Amino acid sequence: MKWWQRIVLNTVIFLVLANFLDGFRVDTWTTAVLAAVILSLLNGLVRPIVSILSLPVTLLTLGLFYFVINGLMIWLTGYLVSGFFISSFGQAIFVSLILSLVNSLVTKDV
Repeated sequence: MKWWQRIVLNTVIFLVLANFLDGFRVDTWTTAVLAAVILSLLNGLVRPIVSILSLPVTLLTLGLFYFVINGLMIWLTGYLVSGFFISSFGQAIFVSLILSLVNSLVTKDV
């Protein structure tokens, strides 16, 4: 899947989740696009560094700590983008789980 297609998919997911989840708000569709772009940049620049630094914990938890890292990226996106609000870190982890699930289902090679 190309970068811009993933941005569009994440934008749609953000807008849908904002309608169904309490504690998760996206003000406008342009905010959702900006959040998807910022999340993509964070996943490309910050996530590899955090993943390397947390490698011992990730190994101890058999990879489950990656969910926490994904939640951290979503939570950081909420901190950086005005109009993209996440009420708690647990909510960020939940949003990242749904985002990962939908992305993996859509990008699955059959």
